[in-house]
Amino acid sequence: MVESIGFAAAILTTASFLPQVARTWRTRSAHDLSWIWILMFGAGLGLWLAYGLVIGSWSLVAANGVTLALVLSLGWLKLFRSG
Repeated sequence: MVESIGFAAAILTTASFLPQVARTWRTRSAHDLSWIWILMFGAGLGLWLAYGLVIGSWSLVAANGVTLALVLSLGWLKLFRSG
């Protein structure tokens, strides 16, 4: 039951990044995204991912792994596609 709650939270919070990534890709502009936010949030996600691995919580691993990939894609878009 507890892990089901974790997976539900993981799906909702991770899915919330999809519209931002899609919009950034579609408009080809990540100009409004802050590098400080990308770096700090990415580092926090990396730590949550490591924590999830250490305690064996697959909902934490899945959510933070996918969200980290999405944040890294936003960073890539900002670096290479910002107009």
